[in-house]
Amino acid sequence: MKILIVDDDKTSRMMLRAILEKWQFEVVEADNGYAAWNILSEEDYPRLLIIDWMMPGMTGLELCRKISCEHNRQQFYVLMLTARGERQDLIEGLNAGADDFSSKPWNNEELHARINVGCRMLQLQEQAAQEQKLQGVLEMAGAVCHELNQPLQVALGYADMLMVDIKDDDPRKDALEKISESIIKMGELTRKIMNVTDIKTISYLEGYSKIIDIHKSSK
Repeated sequence: MKILIVDDDKTSRMMLRAILEKWQFEVVEADNGYAAWNILSEEDYPRLLIIDWMMPGMTGLELCRKISCEHNRQQFYVLMLTARGERQDLIEGLNAGADDFSSKPWNNEELHARINVGCRMLQLQEQAAQEQKLQGVLEMAGAVCHELNQPLQVALGYADMLMVDIKDDDPRKDALEKISESIIKMGELTRKIMNVTDIKTISYLEGYSKIIDIHKSSK
């Protein structure tokens, strides 16, 4: 997990970086909200953010609002560091887009626990997004298979008609039988795709990729 630290205080950033790297996290730093926003605009942006509330220029609160308005909010988990402890401050931070808070100065054990919660939340969100994407692909595949069934039946009907008057020794008969067998197999395959209920995968391209095992995934 890559974590972005946003804090104008260099000492705080150094202390946070040291402990996060000890916990095996990859760390990126920004000393103000504008620099953080530029980092979040990169392709391989961090998804877990530790943001100091009070910063010159763009405050942590303003950065949260900007992320909520202009980014896909579900891609991030924002942990706000703050010395503020009033209920209204926490409400304001949550409304701005913060997911959790940690007091400043922080307790290492508490901070670690809160970061682990953030990691789990991001993993669950990613899993849900992948499942939703896969469901969309399956629905599209089902629609395509449904549209294929009619032309397959027509092709099979014409192949059967052509075989009616062909004698057994006619070389065309073997070719037509193979065409019919192939059409039947295609029909069985489309039906299996439409009945996929559980996703089971197999290795593909010598293990470099995976594809859905249609036969095991279909009921």
